[in-house]
Amino acid sequence: MTSPASQTKQSNLLIFLGLTLFLLGLIVGLFVQNITNPRMALSAHLEGVMNGMFLILLGLIWKKIMLSARWLTLTFWLVLFGTYANIAAVLIAAATGFGKMMPIAGGQAGTGFWEGAISFLLITLALAMVAAGFLVLFGFYKYLRGPETNSSSVGSE
Repeated sequence: MTSPASQTKQSNLLIFLGLTLFLLGLIVGLFVQNITNPRMALSAHLEGVMNGMFLILLGLIWKKIMLSARWLTLTFWLVLFGTYANIAAVLIAAATGFGKMMPIAGGQAGTGFWEGAISFLLITLALAMVAAGFLVLFGFYKYLRGPETNSSSVGSE
C-alpha cells in the first residue's frame, strides 16, 4: 500500500484541482454566448463544473481506496488527465466550432489538426476515465471487504 503521507498529499491535490476545475467551469459559463458554438460552450461549462465536483469527491474518499502505491499513482494521473482533457476537448470544439465526434452539440467537421486534437483528447480521456473508474471501484471494494483482504497480494507490489 501507499504511505499515508503520500495518499494525503494526493487527496489534497485532488480536492484543490477539483476546486480549480470547478471554478474554470464557472468562468466558461460566463462566456457561453460569446463563443463560436454556444451549445458546445455550455457543454464545456457543465464538464468543468461536474468534473470539478467529481475530483473533489474523489479526493474526499481517496484514503479509502486500497491500491498499491503504483496503482494509486496511476489512478491519480488518469483521473486528472481525463477530467482536464474533457474540458479542454469540449472548449476547443466550442471555440473552433469543430467536433464531428460530438454531433449532438452541433460540432461540424473541421480542419485536420483541430479535428485530430479533439478526437485524440476524447478517445484518450474516455479510456483514461473508464480505467480509472475500474481502479477506484476495485480499490474501494477492497476497503469495504475489510482488513483481511487489504493485506492480500492482489494489487500490491
